[in-house]
Amino acid sequence: MAATPAQTQEPVAIEKESVTRNEGGCSKFIDWLWVTNRGSDGDQELFVKQTFRELIIYLVFLIFVCIISFGMSSTSMYYYTKLMMDLFLESESKDGVSFRSISTVKDFWKYAEGPLMDGLYWDTWYNGQSLPPTTEGYIYYENKLMGVPRLRHLRVRTNSCSVNEEFQNFISDCYSVYSFESEEKQAFGIGLSGENNSAFKYHSNEELEGFIYWGKLHMYSGAGYIQDLSLKREESEKMIQNLYSNLWIQRGGRAVFVSFTVYNANINLFCVITLLVEFPSTGGAVPSWSFLTVKLIRYVSDFDFFVMACEIIFVVFILYYVVEEILEIVNSGCSYFADFWNVLDLLLIFMAVLCSVFNVLRATIVDKKLRQLLEQPNEYANFNFLGFWETRFNNAVAIMVFLAWVKVFKYISFNKTMTQLSTTLSRCAKDLLGFFIMFFIVFLAFTQLGYLLFGTQVNDFCTFMNSFFTLFRIILGDFDFHQLEQANRILGPIFFMLFVFFVFFVLINMFLAIINDTYSEVKSDMAKQTDVFIMSDYLKQTYDKFWDRLVTTKEKLEGFEKILRTEGYSERSVDFNEWKTELEKQGYNEDDIETIFVKFDVDGDRTLDPSEQKKMLEELEKQKGAMDGGKKKSSALVTTFGDQEEGEDSDEEGIGGTKEFVPFDEFVSLVRRVDRMEGTMGGIITNIDAVLAQLATLKY
Repeated sequence: MAATPAQTQEPVAIEKESVTRNEGGCSKFIDWLWVTNRGSDGDQELFVKQTFRELIIYLVFLIFVCIISFGMSSTSMYYYTKLMMDLFLESESKDGVSFRSISTVKDFWKYAEGPLMDGLYWDTWYNGQSLPPTTEGYIYYENKLMGVPRLRHLRVRTNSCSVNEEFQNFISDCYSVYSFESEEKQAFGIGLSGENNSAFKYHSNEELEGFIYWGKLHMYSGAGYIQDLSLKREESEKMIQNLYSNLWIQRGGRAVFVSFTVYNANINLFCVITLLVEFPSTGGAVPSWSFLTVKLIRYVSDFDFFVMACEIIFVVFILYYVVEEILEIVNSGCSYFADFWNVLDLLLIFMAVLCSVFNVLRATIVDKKLRQLLEQPNEYANFNFLGFWETRFNNAVAIMVFLAWVKVFKYISFNKTMTQLSTTLSRCAKDLLGFFIMFFIVFLAFTQLGYLLFGTQVNDFCTFMNSFFTLFRIILGDFDFHQLEQANRILGPIFFMLFVFFVFFVLINMFLAIINDTYSEVKSDMAKQTDVFIMSDYLKQTYDKFWDRLVTTKEKLEGFEKILRTEGYSERSVDFNEWKTELEKQGYNEDDIETIFVKFDVDGDRTLDPSEQKKMLEELEKQKGAMDGGKKKSSALVTTFGDQEEGEDSDEEGIGGTKEFVPFDEFVSLVRRVDRMEGTMGGIITNIDAVLAQLATLKY
């Protein structure tokens, strides 16, 4: 049977109404859960309300960010690093050679046979007594050596550079500076006579699971010729002696790495140590080092598990902010990306997601590494890759925390005082851009001049980057004039005086003048502006609404108390109908009457006996006292939001000796009117002065 039109339209209408309700409910839920400032255009009070709510949520998020970031580090990290550095960098051999003082290949072997062996192997107690087997392989008796140490050597090929034709009869071999292209990959030394081992055989980057390392002079690959030492000192000393006797470091040798990792279970920290000695093509040796103290095993103590709980909440916050930013993008469109704060939000979310993913990957890789180490305790434990990226992870977290704190300005920047800085910078942006172009032209000119004049003699100018940062240090007052004078007695002082005059006395003061001039203009303009609805107004209104409700509740309590104190009530029982009749006469609604009666009708007989009336009366007096005390405390608190100007007497008497008070909203309105009048009058007076000045000119 075919349906009539009326019959077919009714289900459709019902379906549309259901969809509309669902959409409305979803929209309300989104508006309640996510703060996107939608619908606040033109409504300053609503904007402040939403901003205040968003600020509270963000401060909670910021607390968890700080807990997580500071839970990853401690002061023990510094002392642990310092201990290891003092042991392996400052300890001296019998000839007085420490790692810092290595300047030749021979110095390196003296260090390897002496301080390095003494630092790696602690076989006896301080009184000479032998250590038990369970404590072998510990440095300073507390730091477990993970696996065995490794020595890695990098060389360049013979004749990897060209000799001038005039010297080819005198110089047969040429070894260039290190580069990936000139790296030697063939066996050498005793390996050529059939006694090959890993120390004289090349291993690729894939075999060693290495990565690029940035030294003082060059960047080095993770490949090379390796020698893994032993857990026993005697065996390691034999290996070092074998390398020394068979000329492991020859002409063409460019770098030697000493790598190992120690773990302190007392503080749950790893220290990934890399000692590098570079042998430049000029001859000699340049030492450098890397001590990466990191917390690779994250969850051990109770506090660590508390941090893990905070990390879970942090992830929830990130999901919350991801949805919020998506809503903002949908609502604002392409204009969303024109706001600096929105770009900062996206950057924070990106870094937070990146750090969260790395946290999971790090836990997986560390677990795999530790299982491999337990299965092969006599093998080299390669924690260099993990240590490097853990340090980058810590750096990313530090930057994220910094940006998170900067974002707080987003929520307080609508205040007139807080907007002065941002307005000043935005107004003078074009002037600053032109200034910086001029500044860097002059600065780079002086940088190149210093590098070319003093680069061969003064360490601070030995490279272009060193020269660049040295000139910045001169601006801040950190310089060594005598080095410049010794390098060139004429050009050194001239260079210094010209730089100080043009950059310090002229350009820097020009920069300050631009900022000061713009700031004065901004401050003057903002003084003429009418005050808008600000955070203190919102807090004041919220406070007043709260106490209005509280006063109404107090009046209800006083009404209940008045009935209970009526003569004859406390001596007999009062049934519900009589209680209801008396309160309805005073205007109380049925819900209030029922709620207070049921609360104190303990036996449920629908009557209040004298004992129940007494308990009700005591409770009412207690609640009234609490309200009065809270009113006094909150009144003192609200005063701090600027209801009265400093030094102004709030108790001034009106006519006839009585005190008169103006409502806060009225007071704010009057103040704003006065401000507008002052601004208008100021403009009129300025125009009158200009006219009078013109008249005076015409007169003469």
